[in-house]
Amino acid sequence: MNEAWSLTAVDALAAMRAKDLSPVELLESVIARAEAAEPIVNAFAERRYEQALEAASASADRYANGARIRPLEGLPLALKEEVPVRGWRMRHGSVAIDEVAEITSPLAERILKAGAVVHARTTTPELSCAGFTHSELWGVTRNPWNTEVTAGGSSGGSGASLAAGSSMLASGSDIGGSIRLPASMNGVVGFKPPHGRVPVDPPFNLDRYCHDGPMARTVTDCAAFENVLAGPHPMDVTSLRPKLRIPSTLKPIDGWRVAVCVSLGAWDVDEEVAANTRAVGDALAEAGATVVEVELPWTMDQVKAAARRHFGMIAGAEIAEHVAAHPDQVSDYVEAWAVEATTTLAEPGAFLRGLEAEQAMWEPLGELFRRSRAVIAPTWAVTGIPAGDSFLGELTPDGGPNDRQYSVMMTTPFNILSPCPVLAVPSGVASNGVPTGVQIVGRTYSDVDVFRIGAALERVRPWTGLAPLSP
Repeated sequence: MNEAWSLTAVDALAAMRAKDLSPVELLESVIARAEAAEPIVNAFAERRYEQALEAASASADRYANGARIRPLEGLPLALKEEVPVRGWRMRHGSVAIDEVAEITSPLAERILKAGAVVHARTTTPELSCAGFTHSELWGVTRNPWNTEVTAGGSSGGSGASLAAGSSMLASGSDIGGSIRLPASMNGVVGFKPPHGRVPVDPPFNLDRYCHDGPMARTVTDCAAFENVLAGPHPMDVTSLRPKLRIPSTLKPIDGWRVAVCVSLGAWDVDEEVAANTRAVGDALAEAGATVVEVELPWTMDQVKAAARRHFGMIAGAEIAEHVAAHPDQVSDYVEAWAVEATTTLAEPGAFLRGLEAEQAMWEPLGELFRRSRAVIAPTWAVTGIPAGDSFLGELTPDGGPNDRQYSVMMTTPFNILSPCPVLAVPSGVASNGVPTGVQIVGRTYSDVDVFRIGAALERVRPWTGLAPLSP
């Protein structure tokens, strides 16, 4: 058997069921790997090894005694630090916040009830408000493929820990790309469900840009994790019923029409990213799909018109309150968010104008979906940005968030169009050693479609989800 930490989650579960591997042995292997990798990657905000060993021992007893085996029984899982668990400390990446959670989110509740062993909590940018991961509190999280490059964000610690081998599954959340960006930049898999598929704790369950979801090394692992998370919950009025399950066997995609859209109309995409995206199209054609390259008439002004107004009204408003309360204790990028949010909130009719921009973006995509089952597009337009860089090299003249975040993050349109399920998968590796990735964007609520396409791609072009990191 390979070292236990390098197994896929599904293979580790099979080994534990066969009694070839115990949950304690698995956890000890993952912890040893994490302790070797963490000085290099810095993906953990908190280690919970003692509690995890107790949980792993309890799982070992269940396997040994013939008790009911839960879906994630004994799997080491890293939980994004922003997820509340009643009684656990919460910092949100901020030197100004030190509190104890009063509720357990639906996400954490389901993870724990499914038997996962939470051995660590993963780093985020402060208030989870950036497409990179560094903060005054936790320092810089680095990409295990190239430590000079960011691991992405805001679920950067989750993506980096998966690729480094220091977790087998990891949770993410996504309000502008925060699952998909680090998944792609670390060569792993992440799923942004359609809004309501995975319940979210209030009040952000009512923000339809906001999604919780699974991150894993393979499509099969990600599907198994999603099946634990999905389904209606009494805490979330938007949660969808009935529960949708991703089949354990994902059928081929023979004859499906799949569109490839390299620029989404609005982005200047690096040549290597574009080439790797088209290579995904070639692989899907090999898998039996009819692949066509298309273009969308979106513009960057259109994307910003929708996203800035929405963020300013909800997430940005919360960030502005935080900055007002702690003006000398926030990160530079958090302060910049607050500037923009305050400006947006002052615009007459801002929310209505944003809704009009969202509808204008949907119309051409809705028309495209009349002919195609899904759209393949890059996740990140470049091959990486320096780890620890808050503004991607420049500030806008008004001091607001630098426009280059919009110019490199190709994920935000599918938060704007939140009913579309999106699976992020690897597309290749750039010359700087950093993975590139694509988004598989499905028709509204067609979750199974994107998993079938991801599985078809993985069969033709398999990946491990592990970086060539040598601690």
